[in-house]
Amino acid sequence: MLKIQEIREIIKLIDQSSIQKFTFESDGGKIKLEKNSGQTLTVASEAPVAQPAAVPAPQAPASPAAPAPAPVQEAPKQAASAEVAEDASLHKITSPMVGTYYQASSPDIAAYVKKGDKVTPESIVCIVEAMKLFNEIESEVSGEIVEVLVQDGQLVEYGQPLFLVKEN
Repeated sequence: MLKIQEIREIIKLIDQSSIQKFTFESDGGKIKLEKNSGQTLTVASEAPVAQPAAVPAPQAPASPAAPAPAPVQEAPKQAASAEVAEDASLHKITSPMVGTYYQASSPDIAAYVKKGDKVTPESIVCIVEAMKLFNEIESEVSGEIVEVLVQDGQLVEYGQPLFLVKEN
């Protein structure tokens, strides 16, 4: 199977080309890329995966008298993240696929990296789960983690920044 860096390169090449559909099979694995209205859909699997039936979410009774609490704690953190994100000298480690972000391989283990940690291009910084496959994401650069932009267990999109790194 291809390494994550090779998959990223294929995605970049497909994005920059006029190719609408691309399929690659090797060693029992399969990667299929399709462009739909400017977005690239990435699907990777080693075997056919059955999709679970959609289950409607239970509806909570409406309570017009109870106002929703305001997110007081989130505003300062978002403002600080926005200031750091605007610094063009920082490298963004982005998600190579749509999936669920995990900071560690198990809930009872420490995170791969946190703010202030040093990384090398081979350093694993997180895992993104897509279709029951756990994909280790590497740093790509040497430097120091300046900001972690996502929460453990958060859904991430293709190309979404996960970390900001001050390069050495």
